[in-house]
Amino acid sequence: MNEINVPRPNNLDAFWMPYSDNKYFKDRPRMLARAEGMHYYTPEGREILDGTSGLWCCNAGHGRREIVEAIQKQAAIMDFAPAFQLGHPIAFEAAARVADMTPEGLDRVFFTNSGSEAADTALKIALAYHKARGESSRVRLIGRERGYHGVGFGGMSVGGIGPNRKQFGALLPYVDHLPHTHLPAKNSYCRGEPPHGAELADVLENLVALHGAETIAAVMVEPVAGSTGVLVPPVGYLKRLRDICTKHGILLIYDEVITGFGRLGANFGAERLGVVPDIMTMAKGLTNAAVPMGAVRTGLRCSAGAWR
Repeated sequence: MNEINVPRPNNLDAFWMPYSDNKYFKDRPRMLARAEGMHYYTPEGREILDGTSGLWCCNAGHGRREIVEAIQKQAAIMDFAPAFQLGHPIAFEAAARVADMTPEGLDRVFFTNSGSEAADTALKIALAYHKARGESSRVRLIGRERGYHGVGFGGMSVGGIGPNRKQFGALLPYVDHLPHTHLPAKNSYCRGEPPHGAELADVLENLVALHGAETIAAVMVEPVAGSTGVLVPPVGYLKRLRDICTKHGILLIYDEVITGFGRLGANFGAERLGVVPDIMTMAKGLTNAAVPMGAVRTGLRCSAGAWR
């Protein structure tokens, strides 16, 4: 492969990357010049297999001509429409098409610019939903150890990766965490859903006893965790989590930014694993990462405010 003429940046200090060793990178920059199919190419022309699909983003592969042409066509028609009090027909068409792919009942969509925004928006929807129902005491948000929900304050707060959180102080108040489900001593060499660990969902009952169900708004988990290892949920774990949330009026949120759009062999993890949440986030595969976009889907209804 021939070299690709991509100039080296003159000022590497002008750009900062999240959750990265920026000093190390700027001393030893690693640049990608282009991508096609399943591969990236460096400026020197070296071919690199994209084994993580662009960090779980490019479900359809790189450089798909039909995606490029669709972006070009839409930009020529309308590059941007204001998001407040005005709309564009294609946004409603896109929402309907996504609704057709999600489990029955999740039939409303709120579009965002990223998975991080989708996570924060899902948490905001949960808080607003309870407030609109007269349950303003429900302000506590529950995440899970080793969980990742983006770079926003809400997502970092319910996220459970220590190094991602420690630089930013206390983050949001009223947040607690469930234990992770990675149990190598019990589940070594198992195939599919691990047989041990469903009882870890019962820790949510302990948090209910500690804080009071009337204070807890939502629990956010990835149906299959993907940022500290691919952690498949134990058999029965999500069902028990769903039942506890339903029992106490707590909303269950799935972060499906990674697991959506065929990543698990079905449209979404909720479908593959057979347990449906109240709210679902998505991004990445939503546009094959070709344009920045995320979404939140929910079936929640309320007679007040924005939920009419």
